[in-house]
Amino acid sequence: MNTAAFGQAQESRLVDALRENGGVLLSLVATQDEQMVGHILFSPASIATDVRVVTGAGLGPIAVRPAFQRQGIGSRLIDTGVRKLRTMHCPFVVVLGHPAYYPRFGFEPASRYAIRCEWDVPDDAFMILVMDPAAMQSVSGLVKYRHEFSTVE
Repeated sequence: MNTAAFGQAQESRLVDALRENGGVLLSLVATQDEQMVGHILFSPASIATDVRVVTGAGLGPIAVRPAFQRQGIGSRLIDTGVRKLRTMHCPFVVVLGHPAYYPRFGFEPASRYAIRCEWDVPDDAFMILVMDPAAMQSVSGLVKYRHEFSTVE
């Protein structure tokens, strides 16, 4: 799925590594005519403050088979995933993605909250969806993803 959607195997290897190491918070698939056409994965992501660590979710990868893209499948996967994470009392979701796509789901630049990515990425591409404002009160700092994100090639 991921290899077809991205044209490379790195995302597939990342999903495999996260699954093998217990790094999956939520994984959803979309099917059509009993064929898997889309997949989204959320893994734990944390922000360490001076007094506590807040753990939320990192969105990605998300993949839709090329023949099924631009049909709303990815949007439904994101909406469903975010809704399920809310029921799990997840305080935030971060994503490194296209700045014109993710704001429609409520994501905004993480820098507005003084939250930054552990990697050097464009400011507008690293976004956050704050789902529990009370839990995120006074939370700022560096988001750390699972180690698999930095080790899979």
